[in-house]
Order: sequence, then structure tokens, then C-alpha cells
Amino acid sequence: MSESASASDSARRPASSGINWALVLPWARTVVRVGLGVVWIVAGLVKVTDPAQSVVAVRAYQLLPDGLSYLVGWTLPYLEILLGLVLISGLFTRWAALLSGLLQLAFVIGLIQAWARGLSIDCGCFSSGGQVAPGATTYAPDLIRDIVFLAAAAWLVWRPFSRLSLDAVTGGFAAQHEGAEQNDEEN
Repeated sequence: MSESASASDSARRPASSGINWALVLPWARTVVRVGLGVVWIVAGLVKVTDPAQSVVAVRAYQLLPDGLSYLVGWTLPYLEILLGLVLISGLFTRWAALLSGLLQLAFVIGLIQAWARGLSIDCGCFSSGGQVAPGATTYAPDLIRDIVFLAAAAWLVWRPFSRLSLDAVTGGFAAQHEGAEQNDEEN
């Protein structure tokens, strides 16, 4: 290899910080995966205790016909709990993260349209949801939170391998691609 190629390679590579990213990142993804799973379980448990109020929260968005609002209001809490359990277990991580991201994207779109239309509602993510007094909305912080959750889900779709997962035990997709991810992270 020529000296100029060697100098060019070292100029592109950051100085070593002493951090072994191949070891750190799978643990960071484990924290994100489990954290996102806990968020889904908490959100689902809040709603599953009062499904009628969950229907009210869905209707407050004024997006779906009544029959569909009823169906979504009753099934969403169970989907959230199931999604949380699957994420925590680390089984089908990429697919669970994809579903998580799509659900978060739907929530982001719902919040944006409610805000743009001037609806005064509570998102119903971690509370009963529904109508609130004008000026009592929390759209900006709710959107920021949901976008952070969306980014976390996207990271897990992109790089699903994490520690303490059933994917690793069962030889799932994430486990099969662990070596490739670690090589990418070392470079």
C-alpha cells in the first residue's frame, strides 16, 4: 500500500477513543429494546383497564369512523402489551421494531393532524385521553417523545442484534447477522 493511501485512510478514521463499539452497541440496543418494550406495556396497561375510555380517546382524533374507532380502541391496548412483551423477549426483534415504528408513525401523524386542525385532545398514550380544555394540550412534548420512540424503533430495525434476546437463543435473523453487525461497528 502506498504512503498516500495509508495517510488517507488514517485521515478518514477518527482517533481511537478506546471504546469497543462492537461490545457497547449490542448492550445499548438491549437497553433501547427493553425500554421500548416497557413503554408499550405501560401504555397498554393504562388503556386495558378502561377500554371504553380508550375508544373515547381514539374517537377524539376524529379520523376513523365510529365502528373502526371502537375496534381500534378495544384492540390497541392488547397490541401494545403484546408488542412490549415481544420486544422485551427479543424475539423477532426486527419485525417487532418495525411494527413499533409504524405504530409510532401513526401516532405522530395523528398528533400532527389533531394539532393542525385545532383539536383540544390529550393523546391518550399514557392516560385516558379524549377532549381537554383549550390550551391544555401537550402536542409539542408528545410529538418529541413519539419521534424519539420512532427513532429508537428505526435503530432496532436497522440493527436488531442485542444481548439477552430470544433471537440469539433461537438463531433468529438478528443472531444470524450478529457477526456482520459487529464487523460494521468495528470499522
